[in-house]
Amino acid sequence: MPNYTAPTKDVQFLLHDVLNVTASDVPGYDELEADFTSAILEEAGKIASGVLAPLNVVGDTEGCRLENGVVRTPSGFKAAFDQMKEGGWPGIDMPEQYGGQNMPAVIGTAVGEFFSGANQAFTMYQGLTHGAASAILAHGTEAQKDTYLPNMIACDWTGTMNLTEPHCGTDLGLMRTKAEPQADGSYKISGQKIFISAGEHDMSDNIIHLVLAKIEGAPEGIKGVSLFIVPKFMVNDDGSLGARNGAAVGNIEAKMGIHGNSTCVMNYDDATGFLLGEENKGMRAMFTMMNEARLGVGMQGLSQAEAAYQNAVAYAKDRLQGRDVTGTKNPEGPADPLIVHPDIRRSLMDQKSFAEGGRAFLLWGASLIDQAHRSKDADADGLVSLLTPVIKGFLTDQGYDMTVQAQQVYGGHGYIEESGMSQFTRDARIAMIYEGANGVQALDLVGRKLGADGGKHVMAFFELVKNFCKENAGVSETYAKDFIEPLKNASKDLQAAGMYFMQAGVKNPNHALAGSYDFMHLFGHVCIGLMWARMGKAAHAALDNGASDAAFYETKLTTGRYYMARRLPATTMHLARIQSGADTVMALDAESF
Repeated sequence: MPNYTAPTKDVQFLLHDVLNVTASDVPGYDELEADFTSAILEEAGKIASGVLAPLNVVGDTEGCRLENGVVRTPSGFKAAFDQMKEGGWPGIDMPEQYGGQNMPAVIGTAVGEFFSGANQAFTMYQGLTHGAASAILAHGTEAQKDTYLPNMIACDWTGTMNLTEPHCGTDLGLMRTKAEPQADGSYKISGQKIFISAGEHDMSDNIIHLVLAKIEGAPEGIKGVSLFIVPKFMVNDDGSLGARNGAAVGNIEAKMGIHGNSTCVMNYDDATGFLLGEENKGMRAMFTMMNEARLGVGMQGLSQAEAAYQNAVAYAKDRLQGRDVTGTKNPEGPADPLIVHPDIRRSLMDQKSFAEGGRAFLLWGASLIDQAHRSKDADADGLVSLLTPVIKGFLTDQGYDMTVQAQQVYGGHGYIEESGMSQFTRDARIAMIYEGANGVQALDLVGRKLGADGGKHVMAFFELVKNFCKENAGVSETYAKDFIEPLKNASKDLQAAGMYFMQAGVKNPNHALAGSYDFMHLFGHVCIGLMWARMGKAAHAALDNGASDAAFYETKLTTGRYYMARRLPATTMHLARIQSGADTVMALDAESF
């Protein structure tokens, strides 16, 4: 069975050497002393490796089952869920007013990666609840917050998001679910939703569904969509649970992966719902949850890559296969371990440099969220909005690819279920699809985010990279060669791609849209390149200051050099594809396919 160990030391390095959280003026960051964060991360790591990871294979093999309208989760899930609740982990970064611990998002994100790496399907139950609670927190009335948030933050009640219908996915303006106003101010919700993660299960007393629907007479398309709170059980005035609502599971979807999460078809038959936010402004409210979920899904891509990498490294060190062409490394054995071979090293370095760079990118994004929300910083809010489709799209694409590489290290054993490696690949695959398929993320990035506020935020990103390179070129000659120069070249590729969109895209929008996916990946590589440059600077500083654990920082520098030399040059390929335009992409008539 695969093992998982939370990368607590790496997160501590990022929090304190790279992000330097205690020196930040973001409210609450001054409390994040190294001893304090270490205690949180170590405890979360124990739960991840000791409680959640052993249930990962159980969830995959048993799955969920529907019995008389109730979904039964896999063996051990409920006890683990109760343990998570007792520790207060679901509300770690939620307001104290409603029972949370009010820690910054950067801590919640770090802990979330541990839990997701140990058991993605399980962690989705509390992750979706967190997102639904955030939407109510941002858009609900005071009465709605008081009614739902304490129980949801405690995960005594869980939450869902209901968008997709059988005939419409991304184009939500086509939805048919209806909301009929009632005399008491409530609505009757009727329709069917599909692909609803955690739509029904046996681990909480109530499930609070957030459902998109159209009120009769509303404008056509997406402008006529509203969002409703639809509880599984009605909530009485005293907070107790009342009658069963008209929301029922119709089926459990048979999926490729994340079998431990109950992905349901949900039927709403005159279910009582309550408007969340304003009429016909449902997407605005839902996007609070969707944007949080997209960052969480990016985290899933990273976490599965990390978990798969850990097991691939262990296998490569243990499995004897062939001899090192430069000389025997294991003379007492019949063969040398796999890890001596250059192609295995290449694969493992791809995985290691991505996981560590991606983790830095994710935590930087979380710190921008804290800056935006806690410091009311509009520029930080604009920057993280720009980066959200990159975090979601790039980290999940690359994360999936890395699980495949980890599986490949095992050879034929990676294809056998006994090794457990296929689960990482199967579980990671969904992250490229849900919360907006990655092609949609690329279109959002190029079609909306680049031009937002007159291009202010992408220009701020360029300036951020430029200033970093200028200010740190003197760290050392070696550092400048290994980190600064590759980053400058990659950033120039990104700027050239943006300029191409401005020039060619104005003449023919397809030139921009055909290059959007490559642009998302180009942008992602530049972001991780920036993270590696920052980590390289921090590692140099630690070594110059006589760090006691010199090997850790030397390994950081070696891994960073690999990314900058072997992975970051992909920006040149992506730029060439972008600049080839849309002509070859659109050349065939539809009938010719």
